[in-house]
Parts: sequence; structure tokens; C-alpha cells
Amino acid sequence: MALILNIETATDVCSVSLARDGELLNLRETKEAKSHASVLTVFIEEMLREASCSVNQLDAVAVSMGPGSYTGLRIGVSVAKGICYGASIPLIAVATLQSLAQLALSRISNARTDFRLVPMIDARRMEVYTAIFDPKLNQLQETSALILTDDSFQRELQHREWYFFGSGSEKSKSILNHPNARFIDNLDASAIGLITLSEEKYKQNNFENTAYFEPFYLKDFIATIPKKMFG
Repeated sequence: MALILNIETATDVCSVSLARDGELLNLRETKEAKSHASVLTVFIEEMLREASCSVNQLDAVAVSMGPGSYTGLRIGVSVAKGICYGASIPLIAVATLQSLAQLALSRISNARTDFRLVPMIDARRMEVYTAIFDPKLNQLQETSALILTDDSFQRELQHREWYFFGSGSEKSKSILNHPNARFIDNLDASAIGLITLSEEKYKQNNFENTAYFEPFYLKDFIATIPKKMFG
């Protein structure tokens, strides 16, 4: 019986779930931007206290590995590593886009069996972090930073239904104007999406090297100078 703490901080959402044997026990999350550093450890402490368990009773910690927000990923991975070190338990990494696809599956009904899932995480301007999954969550295309244009997915949409969702999908609606384009609104990253995937990895002993694991940023972090400094 595996008791796993799941941490999702790859986007503006800060989310933590506690699951036993792949079943949700408790959840804490907020969509307040840039709150990760102040609320993540508070959420974890509250959840464990409500569940009447301690960090030492956890069997593993799973963390959303990216792509996504540089700062958010750093915070989530740092906290996950700290818990794993302190409790001497394994670290599990779950791809953020795959966990979004897992969430999308629960929202899809009456679809053809050969549909495609396209999670999108908002990046700058018309750019999104994305990948393509089949209904069994097999990844069919490498994770990439895609700049959306009028030609995006037009050929692919001719053959089957494609479901677009996540924080980056809203800006794709005006471009992906096709009968086979389906949009799942209000689907944000959540630690709920990690539960099934982290449980599977735990059973397979698919763990990370806690000392050397780094988030999957996809793109290098570029520090910017606030405009007001040029005042």
C-alpha cells in the first residue's frame, strides 16, 4: 500500500494531493499566481495533519517535472527533494503535460477511439509548451515549444478528433477552426493529475536520483529587468 504525496507547481496553480494506492485522500490548491513559495509547505503540513500521518509515513513524493514556470518548478522540486532526503523515501517525476492529459481523459465522453490529446501550457505571446498523446497516454510527439500559426494542426485535424486543453489552449481557438477541433475549457494543472501516474511509477520502482534530478525546463530561463527601472 503506497502513500504518495503529489506536488504540482509547474504553472500558476499550486496544488498538492495525498493519495493511497492511487486513490485521492486529500487535496489543497490555489490558482493565485506566484503563491507557490508561501503556501506549498503550508498545504503539505495541513494535509498530513488532517490525514493523521507524518512525513515519515509517506512511501514516496511525486513532483510535476515540467515544462512550465521556471520559478514554480524550482520551488516544487526543491520541496520534494527536501522531503525525500529527510524521510529517506524515493522521488518520482511526472511529466506535466502527461498529467494534464490524464485530467483531460476524465472530461471526455462520446469520443471516437482514435482521438488525440494536446495539452498546452501558456508561454509567451503565441507560444505554448505542448505534446501529443493517444487515449492510452502514450506520447506520440516530443515535447516542444510551439508557436501557433494559421497552419498549426490543420493537416492532422482532417483525420480525427483532437482535444486541446490547458492554460495555452485559449489562444489557439481562433486558429484551430475545424469541426474536429475540440476544446476542454477551465482545465488547469492539478496534483490530482499526478495520482494515477505516480502510483504506476511507484509500482514499477521508476524513481529519480534525488541528488541529481532537475526539472525539465524545455527552454533556458531568461532574467528580465523590470521596465520601471528604466524610469
